[in-house]
Amino acid sequence: MQPQPQPQPQLQPQLISLQHPAGLALDLMDWGATWLSCRVPLADHTLREVILGCPQPHDYSLQSAYLGAMIGRYANRIAHASIERHGQIYHLTKEHHQHHQLHGGPDGFHRRYWSVIAQTRTSVSFQLISADQDQGFPGQLMVSLKVTLSGARQITLDITATTTRDCPVSISHHAYFNLNATHDDARQQRLQIAADYFLPVDHTLLPQGTLARVNDLAYAGAFDFRQPTLIAERWLTDPQQRLAGGYDHAYLLHTDSQQGRQPAAVLYAADQRLCMKLTADLPAMQLYTGQFLRGIIGRDGHPYNACSGVALEAEFLPDSPNHPEWPQPSCWLASDAVYRHIIQYDFEV
Repeated sequence: MQPQPQPQPQLQPQLISLQHPAGLALDLMDWGATWLSCRVPLADHTLREVILGCPQPHDYSLQSAYLGAMIGRYANRIAHASIERHGQIYHLTKEHHQHHQLHGGPDGFHRRYWSVIAQTRTSVSFQLISADQDQGFPGQLMVSLKVTLSGARQITLDITATTTRDCPVSISHHAYFNLNATHDDARQQRLQIAADYFLPVDHTLLPQGTLARVNDLAYAGAFDFRQPTLIAERWLTDPQQRLAGGYDHAYLLHTDSQQGRQPAAVLYAADQRLCMKLTADLPAMQLYTGQFLRGIIGRDGHPYNACSGVALEAEFLPDSPNHPEWPQPSCWLASDAVYRHIIQYDFEV
């Protein structure tokens, strides 16, 4: 189940519209630095909406699926809402009725007003200051985010952060993509993920602790997306999937993908008129197929069904602060260092 949303502060969100001369259009708001709409020009110059969204900006506070929002300080789950550093234990804010923390806590970055500090026709820059002990995390964290329409069908997120005390940081974006002409069943898209390993989970969706090969016979190939594969092809064929009701698993990316030299994932529309390449420079990506989206009111006023969109979250592996043995760089940001994460979405027709 999704965590229950908390009341939104009664402020009017600031709306931002970006437009590329070639037609790419992106609408955002300052609450959660949230994407409201992303319309991509096809070969015939028509525009296709590629993300899920709500009817009005204020409706986003009524859903708990993180639609289009930035997530942090730490994207994904932290077991027992607890981390340890140099012998000191930090108790983080838990999700409602649960024992872990998800996406930085119930009052994470997805539920904050980000300051708009600069805007042009094709870019907007946000800033957010997270106080020491915010959601239990040590140190004051200052985050900057620049969203740029960097090409005719390209969007770049440039995220930087500094902290006054060592703190785990993994900031990501939580749009739900559906490249199909209608936003019904996102499982009818094909997906490719540049990863040989994924993290099995337990019944609470926390990592079991050991990476598994995507082609391990124990999972009947259900997690192998190394070649473009219809998401529905192996749906619920494996006990791991049935635990999560679908896909809600993290993948450890190939080295070239971790360093942004090749796409981490490629998503293909069912009608083959559009695909999206996601490139990032963090070691992992969470695949979530939106099985808890049912009932959220969509942009057209009708409720979404389960699996209406796919989230592809570039990040560190979940619960990384508690697993220094995993083969990835440290997720801890030192007080004398700068965190930088670039996510790029390239749409091709």
